[in-house]
Amino acid sequence: MTDAPRPTVDQHSADQHSADEPAAPLLPPPRPTLYDRFAMSVAASPRAQRLYRWLGPALVVVLAGVLRLWNLGAAHDLMNQFDETYYVKDAWSMLHLGYEGSWPSDGNASFLAGDPNVFTSNPSFVVHPPLGKWIIGLGMLVLGPDSGWGWRITTALLGTASVLLLMLIAKRLTRSTTFAVVAGLLMAVDGLAISMSRIALLDTSLTFFVLLAFLFVIRDRERTMTRIATTVAARYDGDEPPSWGPILWNRPCLIAAGAALGAASAVKWSGAWVLAGLGVYLVVTDALARRRAGVLFWPTDAVRQGLATFVLFVPVAVGVYLASWTGWLVTDGGYDRHSGSNALQSLWLYHEAMYRSTSQITSGHTYASPAWQWPLLLRPTGVYWHHDAYGVNGCEAANGCAEVISTIPNPLIWYAGVAAVLYLAYRFVVARDWRYALVLTGVAVTYLPWLFLPARTVFQFYTVLILPFMLLALTFALRDIAGPPGATAYRRTTGQRLVLVFLVVALALSAFWYPVISAMNVSYDFWHMHAWMTGWI
Repeated sequence: MTDAPRPTVDQHSADQHSADEPAAPLLPPPRPTLYDRFAMSVAASPRAQRLYRWLGPALVVVLAGVLRLWNLGAAHDLMNQFDETYYVKDAWSMLHLGYEGSWPSDGNASFLAGDPNVFTSNPSFVVHPPLGKWIIGLGMLVLGPDSGWGWRITTALLGTASVLLLMLIAKRLTRSTTFAVVAGLLMAVDGLAISMSRIALLDTSLTFFVLLAFLFVIRDRERTMTRIATTVAARYDGDEPPSWGPILWNRPCLIAAGAALGAASAVKWSGAWVLAGLGVYLVVTDALARRRAGVLFWPTDAVRQGLATFVLFVPVAVGVYLASWTGWLVTDGGYDRHSGSNALQSLWLYHEAMYRSTSQITSGHTYASPAWQWPLLLRPTGVYWHHDAYGVNGCEAANGCAEVISTIPNPLIWYAGVAAVLYLAYRFVVARDWRYALVLTGVAVTYLPWLFLPARTVFQFYTVLILPFMLLALTFALRDIAGPPGATAYRRTTGQRLVLVFLVVALALSAFWYPVISAMNVSYDFWHMHAWMTGWI
């Protein structure tokens, strides 16, 4: 930004005015707000700045870790209504066979009873790539399969790490440690993010890799936009703009983003939508940067750079994806392993079978929720339920006790996040800010594809991948509510109080919901108090 020119004042007129009229009394400066006083005290001390820059995010990460790791093995069960029952057993057999083995009909009971080695070497047909199950298996390799700690620990750690990644992204987008902490805090205490980190499903691992890719894309953008502008400026011949801009090959962060999205796709295929969407975003932003810099043939120049971007971005993703299949490729017993003339052809035929199977998942389910319902939060997913009658297992509640894991998000954070996405879309139309475009891209590539699969059986908990981008939109909205630095003291005080009230109420609601997302033993009546809408049970 450039400073606006200061208005000039005729000196004679100013002197004459001061001689003819008494000086107006000076008004006292507006009293700084509480946040302003805090910010000034931190700014006055470099040591305080460093401490705040590290301590704030660190405390949020600790809080996120405690909420995800506390009593992680409370539900000693494999969530047989959902895919934890498959992923955990598949992961354990992969550790021994290199591929998913089949299990007897009583495999769950044997596994939970401490006899997990009842699988056979016969292959099992699965519809998801293997990386997410390797991640689950890593926890059991370290802690054993005797309790939920073993098969859930890696998911909980990646869920905690996702909070850190969100804060790093928010810090680079807002240039504010405070609002980075706000974004991380909202995710640290949100019920959807917590519950999905406490069960061995694939979606939290997918979220981690997608956030990692977005962080790398931001780093790449910070570097390449400057390089394009300076290189084009150096090529100007007098007043004549250059016909072509630079083709940038030295983009390590772009390669890293491709690798992260290859890992995301190796967890669930929906990671490929993010790969495609971010690829389009990169091409468009490169084109706009060349137009701003003054490149004469910027559309054609963007196509040239787009081909280079593809080479840097996509092959590494494909390589990481293929590497995740190493166990299946180097062994002989995997499903469809010898259906083709060679291993890669067999893998291709297996993928065709996986695609046919996933495209036909249209059966009804108690907790099914089509994607158009997700913003309305009509049917959050209950993944675990255990009920004890009065007097059983120490239950002292008249209507009995319950242990519940619901993947419901914090309602205030969720609905505010939906509204914030709409607000950010409006702000982007008005301001054309690249940061808003990036956040909206994140929402689009994680949500819109599901709208094109109306017949597919899908669930509300899939939105854990959308949630971080909703929280980024909400962070921008809260920052605007708090008021810009140049606003009046009254405006900033009012805005900051509103933000503080919002955060306090959100924290209170998270505390209210935590028992029913973490399998704590509570009375049936307490659990029923959370049924604010019919579909929430």
